Amino acid sequence: MKEKQNKIDRRNFLKTMGAAGLGSVLAGCKGKEETQLDTVEPEAPERAQEPEYPQVPRRKLGKTGVEVSCLALGTIFNVLENQILLRKSLQWGVTYWDTAYGYTGGNSERGIGKFLENNPDVRKKLFIVSKASDARTVADVEKRLQKSLERMNTNYIDLYYGVHGLDEPGQLTNELKNWAKDAKKRKLIRFFGFSTHENMAECLTAAARLDWIDAVMPRYNFRLMQDDKMQAAVEACHKAGIGLIAMKTQAKEIKTTEDKKLAQHFLQRGFTEGQAKVKIVLEDKRISSACVGRDNLAHLQLNIAAVLDKTKLTLADRDVFKKYAHDTCSGYCAGCANICKLALPDVPYVSKVMRYLMYYNSYGEQKEARELFAKIPGNVRKKLLSTDYSTAEARCPQHLPIAELMAEAVSKLA
Repeated sequence: MKEKQNKIDRRNFLKTMGAAGLGSVLAGCKGKEETQLDTVEPEAPERAQEPEYPQVPRRKLGKTGVEVSCLALGTIFNVLENQILLRKSLQWGVTYWDTAYGYTGGNSERGIGKFLENNPDVRKKLFIVSKASDARTVADVEKRLQKSLERMNTNYIDLYYGVHGLDEPGQLTNELKNWAKDAKKRKLIRFFGFSTHENMAECLTAAARLDWIDAVMPRYNFRLMQDDKMQAAVEACHKAGIGLIAMKTQAKEIKTTEDKKLAQHFLQRGFTEGQAKVKIVLEDKRISSACVGRDNLAHLQLNIAAVLDKTKLTLADRDVFKKYAHDTCSGYCAGCANICKLALPDVPYVSKVMRYLMYYNSYGEQKEARELFAKIPGNVRKKLLSTDYSTAEARCPQHLPIAELMAEAVSKLA
């Protein structure tokens, strides 16, 4: 009877979070041990200073010695016009804020700067992360860092990704290593790393062999968790003390019958499909934080609810994810870009194009997807419709209909 009652209470908790907002359940949440899982208990004299809102759990960021909120706010939206998300995330302890030099033409960083200008005392509570978008040289990295500092009204960035979208380990040069060391010495950054969307297993494995990478942000979700090479690379980084931040945790697609079955399964368990996807990533204790980019307060609240909820996914839940990943693999590019590049030397951007198409179709980032597509060299874009993709399709581990996807991308993004 008690187990049944707990399930009902949890389901009502999650539904209330999403439908009415987190504020309406404060009275029921405040003081409950389950909302404080993995958080540092305050000393008895400080009880009066406990936060008004339950705080999301914190985890160690590799060997850096710092703890970060296990849920990160991805700010790939116009933060200048959406300050409420920053304020609400801060209330619930989502203090890891992820941005980039190139997000929304700089308005993501400017929005954080506006918030810090109006609330200077909160800077010490935040863990701010930015990236050197489109930097080709160390000089580019330096220029972007300086501009990011200026935009965000801060003297330092906690974690800086000097390569935004690493796809080849060779990009981790000694010159970049020396720059990172110098930037730390100048106290402009605390930690250094990179993000990666393509050839992730190779990039993570290379990072694990280096002593100057503090954190890495790879794509990581229930699909990629099925890949043995990816698992080995994640384990190598974990053993090396490199902090791991999961992005693209949702692995979204256009809705299909399989999607609806997945959603129905988890609704019967008491949480949404999206909440389950966050949960399965964070149940991997090697992951320090899951970065979910949202410009919608309701979605932020649902993610916070999923993190505060203590219910663990069952083996049956994991089997559902595994089967779903297998049955729908032909709709998801796993980012093994080198396979496409070897098969299609004249159009080396196939993996990127598929990622941009995913942004357009599944994440609602149509403008961002078009802008990224426009950066592909014109001569390559012209070849996308006339190229024979049969060799790449035959080699693709996901059995993707690459020719169809390229045609769809040109139609929507060009």
